[in-house]
Amino acid sequence: MADENVDQDRRRFLTGVTTGVGAAGVAVAAVPFVASMTPSAKARAAGAPVLVDIGDLEPGKLLKIEWRGKPVWIIKRTQEMLDSLAIVKDELADPDSDRDQQPEYAQNATRSIEPGVLVLVGLCTHLGCSPLEKLKPGELDSDWQGGFFCPCHGSKFDLAGRVFKNVPAPTNLVVPPHRFLSDSRVEIGVDTTEEDLA
Repeated sequence: MADENVDQDRRRFLTGVTTGVGAAGVAVAAVPFVASMTPSAKARAAGAPVLVDIGDLEPGKLLKIEWRGKPVWIIKRTQEMLDSLAIVKDELADPDSDRDQQPEYAQNATRSIEPGVLVLVGLCTHLGCSPLEKLKPGELDSDWQGGFFCPCHGSKFDLAGRVFKNVPAPTNLVVPPHRFLSDSRVEIGVDTTEEDLA
């Protein structure tokens, strides 16, 4: 009788250990399987959305990331930068962004969802060169209010990515689809919805 109790206790112990080891094995085997479901770097570059943390981006600075093999710029604009947009309006080819170079939610005076944060594809609309950021007033010439300059053929864009008149670039810089997940996180490649804007 005493031997049967010892055997039952040992059986319960061994069953518990076997179950624990089996569960750990299943968990270890599941990790690579679950990881394989996330998009690869190649897939992300091909078009998967990209999450960007802009919490440490200082006012007046630009952050460069890559989405779909293209450079995307995120600029945290200061109030001075925003004020400059009205100063250059008469010098622009498409000041009201009438041409389809941005999503509808960015077709406004600042070409952005949040006025202080601009998201642009960093490619000149003339031949696809990457313009230089000349963000500070006077950095290009004495009348310069800040923006972007393409050294290849001389196209100029303001701090909303709007193209100046009489330059080779035919349209404003492209605003990619994007949305804000929080004050410090932007998702590039996914359009903002009505719920996001509410």
